Amino acid sequence: MPGSPDSSTKTMGVLTVGGLVAVTAYTVALGSNGWLWFGWVVLGLITLGMVATRSA
Repeated sequence: MPGSPDSSTKTMGVLTVGGLVAVTAYTVALGSNGWLWFGWVVLGLITLGMVATRSA
C-alpha cells in the first residue's frame, strides 16, 4: 500500500544505498568531500531510526 510505513522505510533504504553509491562514485572521480559523507551518515541514521521505530 503506498504511504504505508513499510513502503516508506523501503524507499529510505533504497535512497540510502543509492546515496552511498553516488557519494562513493563522486569520491573516486573528484576526491573526497566531507559534507557529502556527513550527509550520507545523517541519511543512514534517519533510515536506521525508521527501521527501529517500525519494528518497535
